[in-house]
Amino acid sequence: MTILLLGHDAQARTLMAAAQSGRMHHGWILSGPRGIGKGSFARALAMRLLAEAAGPSIDAEGLSVPENHQTRRMIEASAHPDYAELAPLEKDGVTARNISVDQVRGLQRLTQSAPSLSPRRLVVVDSADDLERGAANALLKTLEEPPADMVFLLVSHAPGRLLPTIRSRCRTLRFDPLDAATMRTVLKATDDTLSPQEMDALVRAGEGSPGQALRYAGLNLSEIEQALTALATQGDPGNRQRLALAKALALKSAKPRYEAFLERAPAFIAQAARTRHGPALGTALDHWEKARHLAGGAVILSLDPAGVVFELAGHVAALAQERA
Repeated sequence: MTILLLGHDAQARTLMAAAQSGRMHHGWILSGPRGIGKGSFARALAMRLLAEAAGPSIDAEGLSVPENHQTRRMIEASAHPDYAELAPLEKDGVTARNISVDQVRGLQRLTQSAPSLSPRRLVVVDSADDLERGAANALLKTLEEPPADMVFLLVSHAPGRLLPTIRSRCRTLRFDPLDAATMRTVLKATDDTLSPQEMDALVRAGEGSPGQALRYAGLNLSEIEQALTALATQGDPGNRQRLALAKALALKSAKPRYEAFLERAPAFIAQAARTRHGPALGTALDHWEKARHLAGGAVILSLDPAGVVFELAGHVAALAQERA
């Protein structure tokens, strides 16, 4: 389990202070945008809390646990008796859409027995948004009457969608998107071969979420971003740029880049809209809505890729006309 944690020091201090005070609440919702590291944070926190409880004491700051610590070795081997993690199961390379009620009921081994290695037990749910209705209700029963010294860490990208009764029995800790400098550090640690142009493009596309940025890794996103920027600043009176872009992204071999373009074109317009006011803002939002609708149905409706790219590029090029 390799965990890179950056940008969430305040959250780590808050939860470690709660644990060290002896008054750690039994349920925490770790909320924030998808892909900013909440799941990794939850796993690292669980490891540190279990390691601290079992001993020997740890001098390292933050949530670090030495590689030779028994707790770390056991968790990395999926063999720690006081730790459980709930996530959608993967079978034959396909990940389930939800966390099932049977998975939650499987926690009874942990909840109905005494801790084995220390007084503490930890459960990570990544993410609570993926709980089936029955699974959510089953988890609620445990949250209503939690075993002593048991802590639940519920990762959530949209806590407003969780059962109100689950939210009422947990404390919520907010996680914010990472700043650009931290994003660069995370991306460089993941791939130190990124060119400056590609790094810049990934940071913009990630909008503070390394997970979101890494979805575009290996797709030469900077080239797509350059094309979008040219369209938005220069327009395309003769349609040459739009035709060239449509031809390039319509190839079967370009499908991953085509799908990236479907996501980036509306997002690019939305980012441009943030800098506009008055009628220019209204026009940008109108083009964003049309682009979002077109991109959202392109794959599902099996629309012609060349036609979709050409039309989306037109919405981007309209930004130049409005600016003029």
